[in-house]
Amino acid sequence: MTTQDDEITLRAGDAELTVRPGNGCRISNLRVGGTEVLRQGERYGSFPMVPWCGRTENGRFLNGARQHQLPVDDPPHAIHGTVRDVPWRLAHAGEREAAFTYDLVEPWPYRGRVTQTFELAEGGSELTVRLGVETYDDSFPAQVGWHPWFRRTLSDNGDGGKDVQLDFTPAWQEERGDDHLPTGRRVDRTPGPWDDCFGMPDGVDVTLTWPGELELKVTSREQWVVIYDEQPEAVCVEPQSGPPNGLNTHPRQVTPIDPLEASMTWSWRRL
Repeated sequence: MTTQDDEITLRAGDAELTVRPGNGCRISNLRVGGTEVLRQGERYGSFPMVPWCGRTENGRFLNGARQHQLPVDDPPHAIHGTVRDVPWRLAHAGEREAAFTYDLVEPWPYRGRVTQTFELAEGGSELTVRLGVETYDDSFPAQVGWHPWFRRTLSDNGDGGKDVQLDFTPAWQEERGDDHLPTGRRVDRTPGPWDDCFGMPDGVDVTLTWPGELELKVTSREQWVVIYDEQPEAVCVEPQSGPPNGLNTHPRQVTPIDPLEASMTWSWRRL
């Protein structure tokens, strides 16, 4: 483990993972054998979505009979939670693992603590990330998830490389309305490109393959995944604990005796 200018770098085998706690505790880099897997630039790495994922309709949600208004940062909706750009605190770091915390504050209307941990497997062929939300005060609905920007091609030598291929078999696709939110109707998977949510009741299982270079599997016990591949530079595979607008349609209460916990694993092999 090394630290430099608010970066924590973990290493195992030929894998190197860098986390930036000062910028939303996002993964800024994942290098396998020296090859960067995540997009760089303005939209880069992989960030946590807490305490909601994707869009919340008109920035409003209910907790019992109480209605709350969130900042509308993707008009007309609120998007991706409140923790992706704020500083987190380092709780622990070793050679292959690190843990961070963040205490929820306004504009989120409830007190709570978020914990995120990263662990590279010995040998460097797997990464497990865990998120937890807990409260010792009022209960509230919440979601957690991750928004990685995987590079569409891995080549940096000017020949472009081959585009990544996606392989996944969802049980259904959430029909997307004109407002980019699920309509509540489940349909068969449609052809891409996508900015869509899919249901995988046996757990998220999506394989990204860069032909002749790398295969990377995204798995999670969570049952929802958003696939976003409408940009030419990157592909997003986003495991999450509920669908977009889930604070309203699939509320999961965080209580003093029942925290919300989720994990995802990336495993890879060279081809």
